[in-house]
Amino acid sequence: MKKLLLFALLVSLWSCDPKQGPAKQGTDIVLPSDTVSFTAPKNIIFMVGDGMGLTEITAGMYINGNKLNLEEFKCIGLHKSYSSDNLVTDSAAGATAFACGKKSYNGAISVNDEGKPMPTIMEEAKEQGMSTGIVVTCSIVHATPACFYAHQKSRAYKEQIAADLLEQDVDFFVGGGKKYFARRDADERNLIDELKRKGYVISDFFEKDFNDVSINFKRKFGYFTANEEPIPASQGRDYFVQACKTATEYLSAHDSADKGFFLMIEGSQIDWGGHANNSDYIISEMIEFDEAIGKVMDFAKKDGETLVIVTADHETGGYAINPGSKMDSIIPAFTTPKHTATLIPVFAWGPGAELFRGIYENTAIYHKMKKALGLGPEEAQTGAGKGVGAGGS
Repeated sequence: MKKLLLFALLVSLWSCDPKQGPAKQGTDIVLPSDTVSFTAPKNIIFMVGDGMGLTEITAGMYINGNKLNLEEFKCIGLHKSYSSDNLVTDSAAGATAFACGKKSYNGAISVNDEGKPMPTIMEEAKEQGMSTGIVVTCSIVHATPACFYAHQKSRAYKEQIAADLLEQDVDFFVGGGKKYFARRDADERNLIDELKRKGYVISDFFEKDFNDVSINFKRKFGYFTANEEPIPASQGRDYFVQACKTATEYLSAHDSADKGFFLMIEGSQIDWGGHANNSDYIISEMIEFDEAIGKVMDFAKKDGETLVIVTADHETGGYAINPGSKMDSIIPAFTTPKHTATLIPVFAWGPGAELFRGIYENTAIYHKMKKALGLGPEEAQTGAGKGVGAGGS
């Protein structure tokens, strides 16, 4: 009887949790592939709540009537967010890990520690004929979105990042940063005109509100929501939730819809609220991000072939909910205006969600997505955690 119970326990652990070996500092290790049985998705929607740790989620939930759309996700894991040179990652290194499956230094935009470009999951999806999209509440050249289409040695090279967008043929994008395309300091190029010559329909906040834009699903589409960075939701930004809904409709009806799509969505300003140590800012951005999750889930439930993944690159602020707090009244505390190194939750729903249970490196998310889409074998990578200082923004 004892042998049977022990065998049942081992089978349960083996089937529910990806096989993971111990991480060795200073090396990259190829670990055994998951043995989890799953149905392959046709599409992936990868959602990043920048700076979103467990406390950010909790505060948003309690202020939102003790409920979030995130509660529908039943496959939940944790990832280790450190970069190759720092225990506390920045958004660039964090997104590079998601996009490329390898840890790099803080500030890297999909390049390795030697500054050499690494292929991204979005580029690989495009090579297989899939449609691609990006929707963010920051500029389109900000660290997280940039890592899915650009390759630069520093996140500060925003005009170079903008030029990289023209090389990738992203089918649908919505975000700020128009100035890096139209009024450049480094050269006389007008990248908006160049995008139009490549067949894009380009619009912006100055021409028409996003919610009033009519989109031709047969043509590539880009919309700039601000000249630099978009304003917070609490100050009137209102395009994000609708843009996420529109992106799913567009990509599922695009010319290459039969091949599937990869959509990256970022609720960027949760992080900015953390940097400001502003609890109300965090909560308003968190609730809007959850509304976007709800729209994505509405699509995924009807579609039946879409894997939805929600995570964060890191936590920001060392945010805490202090004694005396109530469901509708948070008493916050912060340990820093910078990032922290806490483990980060990963939520997955839909075909392939089983792959995302357990505790693993942030790089493993890339390999799990590739495995789910059949783009290549999963190889969970670990990397050196050399630094112990504070990460960047």
